[in-house]
Amino acid sequence: MPLETTTLTPSPEMSDQNLIPLRRALRGELVLPSDPSFERARRVWNGLVDKHPAAIVYCAGVQDVVAALSFARDNGMPLSVRSGGHNVAGNSVSAGGLVIDLSRMKNRVVDDERRVAWVEAGLTLAEFDGSTQVCGLATTMGVNGDTGIAGLTLGGGFGKLGRRFGLACDNLLSAEVVTADGRTLHVSSAENPDLFWGLRGGGGNFGIVTSFEYRLHPIGTEVIAGSVTFREAEAQDALKFYREFATKAPDELSLDAALVTSAGERMFSISIFHSGSPAESKAAIAPLLAYARGKAMSERLGKVPYLEVQSSGDALFPRGRRYSWKAQFMRELSDDAIGVLLDVYRKAPNDNALLVLQQVGGAISRVPVSDTAYACRSAEFDCFPIAIWDDPARDEENIGWAREVWAAMRPYSTGAVYVNNLGDEGHDRVKAAYGPNYQRLVDLKNKYDPANVFYLNQNIRPSVGGGPG
Repeated sequence: MPLETTTLTPSPEMSDQNLIPLRRALRGELVLPSDPSFERARRVWNGLVDKHPAAIVYCAGVQDVVAALSFARDNGMPLSVRSGGHNVAGNSVSAGGLVIDLSRMKNRVVDDERRVAWVEAGLTLAEFDGSTQVCGLATTMGVNGDTGIAGLTLGGGFGKLGRRFGLACDNLLSAEVVTADGRTLHVSSAENPDLFWGLRGGGGNFGIVTSFEYRLHPIGTEVIAGSVTFREAEAQDALKFYREFATKAPDELSLDAALVTSAGERMFSISIFHSGSPAESKAAIAPLLAYARGKAMSERLGKVPYLEVQSSGDALFPRGRRYSWKAQFMRELSDDAIGVLLDVYRKAPNDNALLVLQQVGGAISRVPVSDTAYACRSAEFDCFPIAIWDDPARDEENIGWAREVWAAMRPYSTGAVYVNNLGDEGHDRVKAAYGPNYQRLVDLKNKYDPANVFYLNQNIRPSVGGGPG
Protein backbone atom coordinates (compact mmCIF):
# COMPACT_ATOMS: atom_id res chain seq x y z
CA MET A 1 0.00 0.00 0.00
CA PRO A 2 1.57 3.34 -1.00
CA LEU A 3 1.97 5.92 1.75
CA GLU A 4 0.64 9.48 1.62
CA THR A 5 4.06 11.02 2.22
CA THR A 6 6.86 12.29 0.04
CA THR A 7 10.58 12.64 0.70
CA LEU A 8 12.31 14.71 -1.96
CA THR A 9 15.60 16.57 -2.21
CA PRO A 10 16.19 20.13 -3.42
CA SER A 11 16.43 20.85 -7.11
CA PRO A 12 20.15 20.89 -8.08
CA GLU A 13 19.57 23.66 -10.61
CA MET A 14 18.84 26.31 -7.94
CA SER A 15 22.00 26.92 -5.92
CA ASP A 16 22.48 29.40 -3.07
CA GLN A 17 24.36 31.63 -5.52
CA ASN A 18 21.38 31.72 -7.87
CA LEU A 19 19.19 32.95 -5.02
CA ILE A 20 21.31 35.99 -4.12
CA PRO A 21 19.18 38.39 -6.26
CA LEU A 22 16.07 37.27 -4.36
CA ARG A 23 17.73 37.84 -0.99
CA ARG A 24 18.66 41.38 -2.03
CA ALA A 25 15.07 42.12 -3.04
CA LEU A 26 13.56 41.14 0.32
CA ARG A 27 12.88 42.98 3.55
CA GLY A 28 12.14 39.64 5.14
CA GLU A 29 14.33 36.56 5.54
CA LEU A 30 15.47 34.02 2.97
CA VAL A 31 16.28 30.61 4.45
CA LEU A 32 18.40 28.23 2.38
CA PRO A 33 19.27 24.54 2.87
CA SER A 34 22.74 25.57 4.02
CA ASP A 35 21.34 27.69 6.86
CA PRO A 36 21.18 26.25 10.41
CA SER A 37 17.50 27.19 10.69
CA PHE A 38 16.47 25.40 7.48
CA GLU A 39 15.63 22.01 9.00
CA ARG A 40 13.16 23.56 11.41
CA ALA A 41 11.85 26.02 8.83
CA ARG A 42 10.92 23.30 6.32
CA ARG A 43 8.83 21.34 8.82
CA VAL A 44 5.05 21.65 8.96
CA TRP A 45 2.43 20.54 11.47
CA ASN A 46 2.10 16.98 10.10
CA GLY A 47 5.28 15.05 10.86
CA LEU A 48 4.39 12.62 8.08
CA VAL A 49 5.31 15.32 5.57
CA ASP A 50 9.05 15.36 4.79
CA LYS A 51 9.76 17.71 1.88
CA HIS A 52 12.91 19.68 1.07
CA PRO A 53 12.30 23.01 -0.70
CA ALA A 54 15.07 24.91 -2.45
CA ALA A 55 14.39 28.00 -0.32
CA ILE A 56 11.91 29.53 2.10
CA VAL A 57 10.98 33.22 2.06
CA TYR A 58 9.65 34.63 5.32
CA CYS A 59 7.81 37.64 3.93
CA ALA A 60 7.79 40.94 5.82
CA GLY A 61 5.00 42.42 3.70
CA VAL A 62 3.22 42.44 0.38
CA GLN A 63 6.30 43.66 -1.51
CA ASP A 64 8.17 40.53 -0.43
CA VAL A 65 5.30 38.37 -1.63
CA VAL A 66 5.42 40.02 -5.05
CA ALA A 67 9.22 39.72 -5.22
CA ALA A 68 9.22 36.04 -4.27
CA LEU A 69 6.38 35.21 -6.65
CA SER A 70 8.13 37.00 -9.53
CA PHE A 71 11.41 35.23 -8.81
CA ALA A 72 9.80 31.79 -8.73
CA ARG A 73 7.84 32.46 -11.90
CA ASP A 74 10.83 33.88 -13.79
CA ASN A 75 13.03 30.93 -12.79
CA GLY A 76 10.47 28.18 -13.34
CA MET A 77 10.50 27.15 -9.68
CA PRO A 78 7.61 25.24 -8.10
CA LEU A 79 5.83 27.57 -5.71
CA SER A 80 3.91 26.95 -2.51
CA VAL A 81 2.31 29.29 0.02
CA ARG A 82 2.41 28.73 3.77
CA SER A 83 0.66 30.48 6.62
CA GLY A 84 0.10 28.03 9.50
CA GLY A 85 1.29 24.91 7.66
CA HIS A 86 -1.54 22.95 9.31
CA ASN A 87 -2.84 21.17 6.21
CA VAL A 88 -2.67 17.37 6.51
CA ALA A 89 -1.34 16.95 2.96
CA GLY A 90 1.60 19.32 3.48
CA ASN A 91 0.93 21.25 0.27
CA SER A 92 2.40 24.40 1.82
CA VAL A 93 5.92 23.05 1.27
CA SER A 94 7.10 22.72 -2.33
CA ALA A 95 9.66 19.96 -2.80
CA GLY A 96 12.60 21.45 -4.69
CA GLY A 97 10.79 24.77 -5.01
CA LEU A 98 10.18 28.08 -3.26
CA VAL A 99 8.03 28.40 -0.15
CA ILE A 100 6.39 31.81 0.31
CA ASP A 101 5.81 31.91 4.05
CA LEU A 102 3.37 34.52 5.40
CA SER A 103 3.60 33.54 9.06
CA ARG A 104 5.46 36.71 10.11
CA MET A 105 2.81 39.01 8.61
CA LYS A 106 0.70 39.54 11.72
CA ASN A 107 -0.62 43.11 11.68
CA ARG A 108 -4.24 43.42 12.78
CA VAL A 109 -6.87 46.06 13.50
CA VAL A 110 -10.12 45.32 15.33
CA ASP A 111 -12.88 47.94 15.00
CA ASP A 112 -15.29 47.11 17.80
CA GLU A 113 -17.79 49.76 16.77
CA ARG A 114 -18.13 48.49 13.20
CA ARG A 115 -17.54 44.90 14.37
CA VAL A 116 -14.91 44.33 11.73
CA ALA A 117 -11.37 42.92 11.90
CA TRP A 118 -8.65 43.58 9.32
CA VAL A 119 -5.80 41.10 9.69
CA GLU A 120 -2.74 39.98 7.78
CA ALA A 121 -2.53 36.42 6.55
CA GLY A 122 0.13 35.21 8.98
CA LEU A 123 -2.14 35.10 12.01
CA THR A 124 -3.02 31.85 13.69
CA LEU A 125 -6.49 31.14 14.98
CA ALA A 126 -5.32 31.76 18.56
CA GLU A 127 -3.83 35.14 17.64
CA PHE A 128 -6.97 36.19 15.79
CA ASP A 129 -9.30 35.12 18.60
CA GLY A 130 -7.07 36.77 21.19
CA SER A 131 -7.42 40.11 19.38
CA THR A 132 -11.19 40.01 18.85
CA GLN A 133 -12.01 38.68 22.31
CA VAL A 134 -10.59 41.83 23.90
CA CYS A 135 -13.85 43.37 22.70
CA GLY A 136 -16.02 40.30 23.36
CA LEU A 137 -16.26 39.70 19.61
CA ALA A 138 -15.60 36.63 17.46
CA THR A 139 -16.28 35.02 14.13
CA THR A 140 -16.14 31.39 12.97
CA MET A 141 -12.49 30.43 13.08
CA GLY A 142 -11.46 26.78 13.30
CA VAL A 143 -10.86 24.48 16.26
CA ASN A 144 -7.06 24.38 16.79
CA GLY A 145 -5.12 27.38 18.02
CA ASP A 146 -2.09 26.97 15.76
CA THR A 147 -4.11 26.70 12.54
CA GLY A 148 -3.40 29.51 10.08
CA ILE A 149 -6.44 31.67 9.36
CA ALA A 150 -5.55 31.97 5.67
CA GLY A 151 -5.81 28.35 4.57
CA LEU A 152 -8.74 27.81 6.92
CA THR A 153 -10.77 30.68 5.42
CA LEU A 154 -9.89 30.02 1.80
CA GLY A 155 -11.13 26.44 2.05
CA GLY A 156 -14.37 27.42 3.80
CA GLY A 157 -13.56 27.50 7.50
CA PHE A 158 -15.41 25.28 9.97
CA GLY A 159 -15.63 26.23 13.62
CA LYS A 160 -17.90 26.04 16.64
CA LEU A 161 -19.67 29.29 15.70
CA GLY A 162 -20.40 28.07 12.17
CA ARG A 163 -23.93 26.86 12.83
CA ARG A 164 -24.82 30.30 14.21
CA PHE A 165 -22.86 32.66 11.95
CA GLY A 166 -21.82 30.59 8.93
CA LEU A 167 -18.35 29.55 7.81
CA ALA A 168 -15.26 31.72 8.10
CA CYS A 169 -15.56 32.44 4.37
CA ASP A 170 -19.20 33.47 4.84
CA ASN A 171 -17.96 36.19 7.19
CA LEU A 172 -15.24 37.44 4.85
CA LEU A 173 -15.92 41.03 3.77
CA SER A 174 -12.85 41.71 1.62
CA ALA A 175 -9.30 40.57 0.95
CA GLU A 176 -6.05 41.68 -0.66
CA VAL A 177 -4.66 39.25 -3.23
CA VAL A 178 -1.43 39.01 -5.19
CA THR A 179 -2.31 37.31 -8.47
CA ALA A 180 -0.13 35.06 -10.61
CA ASP A 181 0.97 37.98 -12.82
CA GLY A 182 2.15 40.00 -9.78
CA ARG A 183 -0.78 42.40 -9.47
CA THR A 184 -2.12 43.31 -6.04
CA LEU A 185 -5.92 43.43 -6.07
CA HIS A 186 -8.50 44.40 -3.49
CA VAL A 187 -11.49 42.10 -3.70
CA SER A 188 -14.96 42.32 -2.20
CA SER A 189 -18.57 42.05 -3.31
CA ALA A 190 -18.04 45.43 -5.04
CA GLU A 191 -14.45 45.08 -6.35
CA ASN A 192 -13.40 42.11 -8.46
CA PRO A 193 -16.51 40.24 -7.27
CA ASP A 194 -15.75 37.16 -9.38
CA LEU A 195 -12.43 36.65 -7.59
CA PHE A 196 -14.09 37.37 -4.24
CA TRP A 197 -16.56 34.59 -4.97
CA GLY A 198 -13.71 32.17 -5.75
CA LEU A 199 -11.69 32.98 -2.64
CA ARG A 200 -14.59 31.99 -0.41
CA GLY A 201 -13.95 28.26 -0.53
CA GLY A 202 -11.76 27.89 -3.62
CA GLY A 203 -8.52 27.50 -1.67
CA GLY A 204 -5.23 28.99 -2.80
CA ASN A 205 -5.92 28.46 -6.49
CA PHE A 206 -6.24 32.09 -7.59
CA GLY A 207 -3.53 34.02 -5.82
CA ILE A 208 -1.76 34.72 -2.56
CA VAL A 209 -4.10 36.39 -0.08
CA THR A 210 -2.08 38.76 2.10
CA SER A 211 -4.87 40.20 4.26
CA PHE A 212 -8.49 39.55 5.19
CA GLU A 213 -11.36 41.64 6.51
CA TYR A 214 -13.96 39.79 8.59
CA ARG A 215 -17.37 40.51 10.02
CA LEU A 216 -17.40 40.02 13.81
CA HIS A 217 -20.21 39.08 16.17
CA PRO A 218 -20.80 39.87 19.85
CA ILE A 219 -20.61 36.67 21.92
CA GLY A 220 -18.96 37.94 25.10
CA THR A 221 -15.91 36.20 26.49
CA GLU A 222 -17.56 33.12 28.04
CA VAL A 223 -19.68 30.34 26.57
CA ILE A 224 -21.31 27.19 27.92
CA ALA A 225 -19.11 24.23 27.05
CA GLY A 226 -18.20 20.73 28.14
CA SER A 227 -18.73 17.11 27.21
CA VAL A 228 -20.69 13.97 28.00
CA THR A 229 -18.92 10.62 27.62
CA PHE A 230 -20.38 7.12 27.38
CA ARG A 231 -18.76 3.70 27.68
CA GLU A 232 -18.67 1.48 24.60
CA ALA A 233 -21.60 -0.60 25.89
CA GLU A 234 -23.77 2.54 25.73
CA ALA A 235 -22.26 3.95 22.53
CA GLN A 236 -24.71 2.57 19.99
CA ASP A 237 -27.77 3.93 21.78
CA ALA A 238 -25.96 7.20 22.56
CA LEU A 239 -25.06 7.65 18.90
CA LYS A 240 -28.71 7.24 17.95
CA PHE A 241 -29.72 9.83 20.52
CA TYR A 242 -26.97 12.14 19.28
CA ARG A 243 -28.26 11.80 15.71
CA GLU A 244 -31.76 12.90 16.66
CA PHE A 245 -30.69 15.58 19.13
CA ALA A 246 -28.03 17.17 16.93
CA THR A 247 -30.21 17.48 13.84
CA LYS A 248 -32.85 19.38 15.84
CA ALA A 249 -30.42 21.59 17.76
CA PRO A 250 -30.70 25.40 17.58
CA ASP A 251 -27.99 27.28 15.71
CA GLU A 252 -26.33 28.45 18.94
CA LEU A 253 -25.61 24.83 19.92
CA SER A 254 -22.70 22.98 18.31
CA LEU A 255 -22.39 19.26 19.03
CA ASP A 256 -19.31 17.56 17.66
CA ALA A 257 -18.78 13.95 18.69
CA ALA A 258 -16.10 11.29 18.52
CA LEU A 259 -15.28 7.69 19.26
CA VAL A 260 -12.22 7.86 21.49
CA THR A 261 -10.03 5.57 23.60
CA SER A 262 -8.65 6.11 27.08
CA ALA A 263 -6.53 3.58 28.95
CA GLY A 264 -7.52 0.97 26.40
CA GLU A 265 -11.26 1.54 26.83
CA ARG A 266 -13.39 2.57 23.83
CA MET A 267 -15.82 5.42 24.48
CA PHE A 268 -18.21 7.80 22.74
CA SER A 269 -17.96 11.48 23.64
CA ILE A 270 -20.23 14.40 22.73
CA SER A 271 -18.65 17.86 22.83
CA ILE A 272 -21.07 20.63 23.88
CA PHE A 273 -20.73 24.30 22.87
CA HIS A 274 -23.44 26.92 23.27
CA SER A 275 -22.82 30.58 22.43
CA GLY A 276 -26.21 32.02 23.41
CA SER A 277 -27.54 33.28 26.74
CA PRO A 278 -27.38 31.09 29.87
CA ALA A 279 -31.17 30.67 29.82
CA GLU A 280 -31.13 29.59 26.17
CA SER A 281 -28.27 27.19 26.77
CA LYS A 282 -30.01 25.57 29.74
CA ALA A 283 -33.12 24.88 27.68
CA ALA A 284 -31.19 23.72 24.63
CA ILE A 285 -28.89 21.29 26.46
CA ALA A 286 -31.48 19.92 28.95
CA PRO A 287 -32.61 16.95 26.78
CA LEU A 288 -29.01 15.75 26.41
CA LEU A 289 -28.36 15.97 30.14
CA ALA A 290 -31.61 14.16 30.89
CA TYR A 291 -30.65 11.37 28.50
CA ALA A 292 -27.16 11.11 29.96
CA ARG A 293 -28.38 10.82 33.54
CA GLY A 294 -27.60 7.29 34.72
CA LYS A 295 -25.97 6.37 31.40
CA ALA A 296 -22.91 8.61 31.00
CA MET A 297 -19.61 7.71 32.63
CA SER A 298 -18.63 11.39 32.88
CA GLU A 299 -20.22 14.80 32.43
CA ARG A 300 -18.54 18.21 32.37
CA LEU A 301 -20.45 21.40 31.66
CA GLY A 302 -20.17 25.01 32.69
CA LYS A 303 -19.13 28.55 31.80
CA VAL A 304 -15.80 28.49 30.00
CA PRO A 305 -13.74 31.30 28.42
CA TYR A 306 -14.23 31.20 24.66
CA LEU A 307 -10.45 31.33 24.22
CA GLU A 308 -10.10 28.22 26.34
CA VAL A 309 -12.59 26.33 24.17
CA GLN A 310 -10.75 27.41 21.04
CA SER A 311 -7.47 26.00 22.33
CA SER A 312 -8.89 22.93 24.06
CA GLY A 313 -7.93 20.56 21.25
CA ASP A 314 -4.35 21.76 20.86
CA ALA A 315 -2.90 19.15 23.21
CA LEU A 316 -4.46 16.37 21.13
CA PHE A 317 -2.85 17.58 17.91
CA PRO A 318 0.67 18.88 18.64
CA ARG A 319 2.98 19.82 15.81
CA GLY A 320 5.33 17.11 14.62
CA ARG A 321 3.32 13.96 15.26
CA ARG A 322 2.23 11.87 12.28
CA TYR A 323 -1.36 12.35 11.11
CA SER A 324 -3.59 10.80 8.49
CA TRP A 325 -7.29 11.11 7.82
CA LYS A 326 -9.79 10.79 5.02
CA ALA A 327 -13.08 12.66 5.32
CA GLN A 328 -16.54 12.67 3.79
CA PHE A 329 -19.86 14.40 4.41
CA MET A 330 -23.01 12.70 5.65
CA ARG A 331 -26.60 13.94 5.49
CA GLU A 332 -27.65 11.57 8.26
CA LEU A 333 -26.47 8.79 10.54
CA SER A 334 -28.54 5.72 9.75
CA ASP A 335 -28.67 2.77 12.13
CA ASP A 336 -26.52 0.80 9.69
CA ALA A 337 -23.97 3.62 9.50
CA ILE A 338 -23.75 3.73 13.30
CA GLY A 339 -23.10 0.01 13.39
CA VAL A 340 -20.30 0.36 10.84
CA LEU A 341 -18.75 3.27 12.75
CA LEU A 342 -18.55 1.23 15.93
CA ASP A 343 -17.17 -1.81 14.11
CA VAL A 344 -14.37 0.01 12.29
CA TYR A 345 -13.37 1.97 15.37
CA ARG A 346 -12.77 -1.28 17.26
CA LYS A 347 -9.94 -1.84 14.74
CA ALA A 348 -8.23 1.47 15.54
CA PRO A 349 -4.44 1.00 15.55
CA ASN A 350 -3.76 2.73 18.89
CA ASP A 351 -5.34 4.70 21.73
CA ASN A 352 -4.64 8.03 20.00
CA ALA A 353 -6.92 7.27 17.03
CA LEU A 354 -10.22 9.13 16.82
CA LEU A 355 -13.33 8.76 14.69
CA VAL A 356 -14.86 12.23 14.50
CA LEU A 357 -18.32 13.49 13.63
CA GLN A 358 -18.12 17.26 13.13
CA GLN A 359 -21.57 18.84 13.12
CA VAL A 360 -22.36 21.37 10.40
CA GLY A 361 -25.79 22.52 9.21
CA GLY A 362 -27.52 25.52 10.76
CA ALA A 363 -26.56 28.86 9.17
CA ILE A 364 -24.05 27.07 6.93
CA SER A 365 -26.88 25.24 5.19
CA ARG A 366 -28.93 28.39 4.55
CA VAL A 367 -26.37 30.04 2.26
CA PRO A 368 -27.24 29.23 -1.38
CA VAL A 369 -24.72 26.87 -3.00
CA SER A 370 -24.02 29.36 -5.79
CA ASP A 371 -23.22 32.27 -3.43
CA THR A 372 -19.66 31.12 -2.68
CA ALA A 373 -17.17 28.64 -4.08
CA TYR A 374 -17.77 26.47 -1.01
CA ALA A 375 -20.52 24.13 -2.16
CA CYS A 376 -21.20 21.47 0.49
CA ARG A 377 -24.10 23.20 2.20
CA SER A 378 -26.56 20.33 2.72
CA ALA A 379 -24.53 17.98 4.94
CA GLU A 380 -25.31 17.43 8.61
CA PHE A 381 -21.97 15.87 9.62
CA ASP A 382 -18.39 15.66 8.45
CA CYS A 383 -17.19 12.14 9.22
CA PHE A 384 -13.48 11.34 9.41
CA PRO A 385 -11.08 9.02 11.18
CA ILE A 386 -7.91 10.63 12.54
CA ALA A 387 -4.89 8.37 12.88
CA ILE A 388 -2.18 9.79 15.17
CA TRP A 389 1.19 8.12 15.77
CA ASP A 390 4.94 8.74 16.05
CA ASP A 391 6.80 5.69 14.78
CA PRO A 392 7.49 5.75 10.99
CA ALA A 393 7.46 1.96 11.04
CA ARG A 394 3.72 2.15 11.76
CA ASP A 395 2.87 4.45 8.83
CA GLU A 396 1.22 1.77 6.72
CA GLU A 397 -0.89 0.45 9.59
CA ASN A 398 -2.25 3.88 10.53
CA ILE A 399 -2.80 5.20 7.02
CA GLY A 400 -4.44 1.92 6.10
CA TRP A 401 -6.89 2.17 8.99
CA ALA A 402 -7.97 5.68 7.98
CA ARG A 403 -8.59 4.47 4.44
CA GLU A 404 -10.48 1.42 5.70
CA VAL A 405 -12.83 3.59 7.75
CA TRP A 406 -13.44 5.89 4.81
CA ALA A 407 -14.24 2.95 2.49
CA ALA A 408 -16.58 1.39 5.05
CA MET A 409 -18.51 4.65 5.49
CA ARG A 410 -18.56 5.50 1.79
CA PRO A 411 -22.02 3.93 1.14
CA TYR A 412 -23.54 6.29 3.72
CA SER A 413 -21.89 9.52 2.56
CA THR A 414 -23.07 12.29 0.25
CA GLY A 415 -20.01 11.72 -1.94
CA ALA A 416 -18.76 15.23 -1.17
CA VAL A 417 -15.81 16.32 0.93
CA TYR A 418 -14.58 19.42 2.78
CA VAL A 419 -11.61 20.65 0.78
CA ASN A 420 -9.63 21.54 3.92
CA ASN A 421 -9.81 17.88 4.97
CA LEU A 422 -8.46 16.53 1.69
CA GLY A 423 -5.12 14.78 1.58
CA ASP A 424 -3.36 13.77 -1.62
CA GLU A 425 -6.41 12.00 -3.01
CA GLY A 426 -6.61 12.81 -6.71
CA HIS A 427 -8.47 15.20 -8.96
CA ASP A 428 -11.86 13.48 -8.74
CA ARG A 429 -11.96 14.18 -5.02
CA VAL A 430 -11.23 17.86 -5.67
CA LYS A 431 -14.17 17.93 -8.07
CA ALA A 432 -16.32 16.25 -5.40
CA ALA A 433 -15.46 19.08 -2.99
CA TYR A 434 -16.84 21.71 -5.35
CA GLY A 435 -19.72 19.87 -6.98
CA PRO A 436 -21.88 22.21 -9.10
CA ASN A 437 -19.42 25.10 -8.60
CA TYR A 438 -16.44 23.33 -10.15
CA GLN A 439 -16.81 24.58 -13.73
CA ARG A 440 -17.21 28.18 -12.56
CA LEU A 441 -13.98 27.75 -10.62
CA VAL A 442 -12.23 26.43 -13.73
CA ASP A 443 -13.38 29.53 -15.62
CA LEU A 444 -11.98 31.69 -12.82
CA LYS A 445 -8.69 29.78 -12.93
CA ASN A 446 -8.51 30.36 -16.67
CA LYS A 447 -8.83 34.09 -16.03
CA TYR A 448 -6.50 34.59 -13.07
CA ASP A 449 -4.00 31.71 -13.29
CA PRO A 450 -4.09 30.09 -16.75
CA ALA A 451 -0.50 28.78 -16.37
CA ASN A 452 -1.41 27.11 -13.05
CA VAL A 453 1.32 28.88 -11.10
CA PHE A 454 -0.65 28.06 -7.93
CA TYR A 455 -0.95 24.30 -8.32
CA LEU A 456 0.48 23.01 -5.04
CA ASN A 457 -2.93 22.88 -3.38
CA GLN A 458 -6.18 21.03 -3.94
CA ASN A 459 -5.80 22.07 -7.51
CA ILE A 460 -8.44 23.40 -9.84
CA ARG A 461 -6.86 22.79 -13.20
CA PRO A 462 -7.20 25.46 -15.90
CA SER A 463 -8.59 24.33 -19.22
CA VAL A 464 -6.40 26.84 -21.08
CA GLY A 465 -2.70 27.60 -20.90
CA GLY A 466 -1.51 24.21 -19.64
CA GLY A 467 1.00 24.39 -16.81
CA PRO A 468 1.79 21.86 -14.08
CA GLY A 469 -0.66 20.15 -11.79
